[in-house]
Amino acid sequence: MTKFRPCIDLHDGRVKQIVGSSLSDSGEGLKTNFETDRSPAWFAELYKKDGIKGGHVIMLGKGNDKAAKAALAAYPGGLQVGGGINAENAREYIDAGASHVIVTSWIFPEGKLDRERLELLSATVGRKHLVLDLSCKRTADTYSNARPRWKIAINRWQTLIDIEITAETLNDLSHYCDEFLIHAADVEGKQQGMDDELIVFLAENSPIPCTYAGGAKSLADLEHCKKISNGKIDLTIGSALDLFGGKGVKYEDCVRFNKA
Repeated sequence: MTKFRPCIDLHDGRVKQIVGSSLSDSGEGLKTNFETDRSPAWFAELYKKDGIKGGHVIMLGKGNDKAAKAALAAYPGGLQVGGGINAENAREYIDAGASHVIVTSWIFPEGKLDRERLELLSATVGRKHLVLDLSCKRTADTYSNARPRWKIAINRWQTLIDIEITAETLNDLSHYCDEFLIHAADVEGKQQGMDDELIVFLAENSPIPCTYAGGAKSLADLEHCKKISNGKIDLTIGSALDLFGGKGVKYEDCVRFNKA
């Protein structure tokens, strides 16, 4: 059944909400919706108190390791962590308290799937502790062949690679991981509506649990995600949440939604 999944996005060691499409290596043009002096651990402890599991801690760039591990220590087994994860450091985060590590760019060097890396990573932490982040963007020829098309975006969503989100891709990669996390990078952080077609596609084609993120702006979006996915897709709400300065969704309402 569809559930709300919380998040803790980290940039320069601080909890922030950022417009996904504004991320870049240089940091120029970065658009920040929210920034707080509250520690990552504060948010983790809140999620623990309310029994909200499966949220993700995302390290956006360097300088976030200490902050991420503080959040994991505050809620052992309750949070997933991603951002710069590879086979060498993945076990370190599991040992620090993460239920899962989330990986994207490392398994797609030079824009190609490196199956040896994927197999190594899955074996290192165990399939049940691995989430593959297949965040994506719509392509310019979105409606060719009478259906939307999405390609995987890596390197903080800056680089679009030539691998599509298809039923075949999802089925293939599902053999190595426990869940998928998929941000619709085009709408991430904009609070202008979700990519409904992507949610429906994931519900129909993902053989394992999947969490969608991007564009949710109200509690009604939780109900809507539940309806159009037949309860199969979980939803992350970030910038619209009152915890992060948003005005569209109250955190306590999301907690009630999960408990109901």
